[in-house]
Amino acid sequence: MESESFWREENKAPLLVKSELPRNYNDEASSGAFQEPQLRHEPTDWRAPAIILGFECLSSTAYNGVGTNLVLFLRTVLNGSNASNAANAATWQGTSYFTPVIGAIIADTYWGNYKTIWVSLIMFLIGMILITLTALTLTSSSSLSEMNPSQTSSGTKKTLFFFGLFLVSLGSGGVRSTVLPFGAEQFNDENPTDRERKTSYFSYFFICFIFGGIASGTLIVWIQENIDWALGYGISTLCIILALGGFLLGTPTYHLRTPKGSPLKSICQVLVASFRKISVQFPINSNLLYEGSSNSANNIAQPKLAHTDEFRFLDKAATIHDLDHLEDNDLKSSWKICTVTQVEELKILLRFVPIWTTGIIYTSACSQMYTTFIQQGSAMDIRIGSFAIPPASFISFEAISVMAFVVLYNKVLVPTIRCWFSKDLSQLQRMGIGYFLAIIAMATAAFVEWRRLESAKKDELISIAWQLPQYVIFAVTEVFIFITLTEFFYGQAPESMKSICSALALLTVSLGQYLSSLIVTLVSVTMATEGKPGWIPDDLNKGHLDYFFWSLTGLCTVNFITYLAFAKNYTLKKVILES
Repeated sequence: MESESFWREENKAPLLVKSELPRNYNDEASSGAFQEPQLRHEPTDWRAPAIILGFECLSSTAYNGVGTNLVLFLRTVLNGSNASNAANAATWQGTSYFTPVIGAIIADTYWGNYKTIWVSLIMFLIGMILITLTALTLTSSSSLSEMNPSQTSSGTKKTLFFFGLFLVSLGSGGVRSTVLPFGAEQFNDENPTDRERKTSYFSYFFICFIFGGIASGTLIVWIQENIDWALGYGISTLCIILALGGFLLGTPTYHLRTPKGSPLKSICQVLVASFRKISVQFPINSNLLYEGSSNSANNIAQPKLAHTDEFRFLDKAATIHDLDHLEDNDLKSSWKICTVTQVEELKILLRFVPIWTTGIIYTSACSQMYTTFIQQGSAMDIRIGSFAIPPASFISFEAISVMAFVVLYNKVLVPTIRCWFSKDLSQLQRMGIGYFLAIIAMATAAFVEWRRLESAKKDELISIAWQLPQYVIFAVTEVFIFITLTEFFYGQAPESMKSICSALALLTVSLGQYLSSLIVTLVSVTMATEGKPGWIPDDLNKGHLDYFFWSLTGLCTVNFITYLAFAKNYTLKKVILES
């Protein structure tokens, strides 16, 4: 089996040698032979990318204005328990990162990015209005200390609040899956100036996304906890109104592309063709497998993928059999025989699965920043000097740390690594470093909780500043994992599945959140028995949150070892360069 070593720089070294094969091969990242023809040759109207960047800033601020402090709203306003609040918040975050997959499929198959964005924004806005009105009715009549729990979490208001959360999750997911590729569509790759601007656009987009988290984690969180929850949510709602208005006003400046149809059909064809030929033997020589014309039905050159030896059963779909009738060199039925490229596209998705799974485990640990870390901070002395720091505001500190490390990595670490090793770290290597640091981050959180519990036994509070290291380390892991995972999935994805594979990277966040919710629920059920408060009780001083963090440390260790095994034998995509 041909495989690219984990410790080999995947984007630089040639993957195959010309003399060894009848066709020319290369990595897609270095090939421009199959780019979609551009109809525009003039530079991009600068207003379109600028509007989209501002839009991202506002939508990110609105989403984080709900998510950053959700666990505290559930506790202080809806009077939920710590365990249920952590589980509910993680479930909502998970749903918010699952819906981008739905948005990507709809955009690629039916609506296109533009329509998907504005429809999603309307759902986002309705959800924000419901959340704001619910918070207003729950907190306006009297102070929380004078209200009994049944008044605070009445059935109708609680149902409206969670329905609003659902709409925000659905709307934000549709936006998240489409706004980045929609912005990239505004640039003309045939124009040298536009190519440079497009590179900068991705950097600016990430900064806007982070800025939204910082703005919500400082200003909005402070307003929610010190002035009024409804006012904080109202500011988030205003952000969505401005985002929707600005996006629609920019319509005349946008370059729109029509959807190309669902790539899922091709996947189904390979599976059906393979099972139809379950008794057929595939040829030993892969050159005898069927590969169709270089052009699609639209006469646009499409990249061909080189054959790989994994999942050989699927090669049956490209095996030419006596029962396959070819007429004028075209297939009579694509459900009976498929091209090597179609087969390899499915193989790429299958190879993604192990790497994708390790991302889920990592995200379940990373999600603690939005749940148990905040609960941990609430049980500490929140004053640093003369300032009272809301525990949820450390999310903003983590976001600032991410931005700072991006600059440090690009300006200092990359030149240093190139000087020492004469090459960059590969994408797989960067993710491996991130997974190792996740172990350190969770171990740090466990140690801090142990230190806090020891102080609590003496009726002392330790400073919330003890949490800073665990947030900083997780910030570094996000740069090495989240950013690289998205880049890796996009670069290795088949040409027809770029959006969906990018959404799959976001899906790791969703399933990681669900996994975190499941773990918290299991811990709550199994450890709180026979009168024992369990690991995560309402009064953390009576529990053992440190045991929970140590358990996640062990899970991250297993995940790191598993990742090394899969990454070492990962086979990179190889694109054929036709002469």
